[in-house]
Amino acid sequence: MSPLALTMGDPAGIGGEIALAAWRQGGLPPFFLIDDADRIKAIAGAVPVRRIADPGETGTDALCVLHRPLVRPAVPGKPDSANAGAVIASIETAVRLTEQGRAAAVVTNPIHKESLYQAGFKFPGHTEYLAHLAGVERVVMLLASPELKVVPVTIHQSLRDAIASLTPELIIETARLVDAGLKRDFGTSSPRLALAGVNPHAGEGGALGREDLDIVAPAVAALQREGIDARGPLPGDTLFHAEARATYDVALGMYHDQVLIPIKTLDFHGGVNVTLGLPFIRTSPDHGTAFGLAGTGRARPDSLIAALKLAAFMAERRAHV
Repeated sequence: MSPLALTMGDPAGIGGEIALAAWRQGGLPPFFLIDDADRIKAIAGAVPVRRIADPGETGTDALCVLHRPLVRPAVPGKPDSANAGAVIASIETAVRLTEQGRAAAVVTNPIHKESLYQAGFKFPGHTEYLAHLAGVERVVMLLASPELKVVPVTIHQSLRDAIASLTPELIIETARLVDAGLKRDFGTSSPRLALAGVNPHAGEGGALGREDLDIVAPAVAALQREGIDARGPLPGDTLFHAEARATYDVALGMYHDQVLIPIKTLDFHGGVNVTLGLPFIRTSPDHGTAFGLAGTGRARPDSLIAALKLAAFMAERRAHV
């Protein structure tokens, strides 16, 4: 299998540090970092770093870095829009190499969207930009840990806007991608999808709002007619205890915090962000740039390690499907 391509993320954040820490722990699939090699060498400490010109040079004797120079030196905790071009180039390079088969998957370190916006970046975030590069319109964000997999049907919107944008069609499209993604990339032959209701107690038969009757229930019925194992709307307050989690493979929430709070409570350091619906594999640590930790040596690599391992597992799955 080709090595994994790891992007730099925001150079003022913890991406370089956790890449070094992950390599130091060992036991990982082969990967290379797309970053400023001189910057990584400067913060590497005892970790050996080797500058490479091609992914084929990736080895296990050092953290291999495909060099993409920064415009200005990175200062930990202080993002600089002057380096936005290098951040974007790192993402584009990872995607291009993966599409060419020279990398097995894209693993992205966290970016700082405001810095990119200041440099003219036109996309809401990583996921939307990756969809643009891949030429696809609809992708799904799945958060995965050993204890739980979740998908928010609506993502970065206010609660008011999320409910206003929720439709049976949106739920159905999301569930289809989730069903296909679990089959293809996770080896789940018959995925069980649990769909949370919008309102407390899934609306109490309409007494607490009609969204569950008028939006979620019709979507579930349509999915069942397609042969997808979907259940709901289910009360969100009883969906995430251990006994309930044993009855499904993934929980779909109707808004962001409905499902991200449970998974981050269960496994804050080990969660992985997976983008379903792309023609290539993309995983990411389930955390941000952590500017407050940058340069302190206290950033934990757990989520990046999980993201690298999951990307390799998914790549192996696709290679044999």
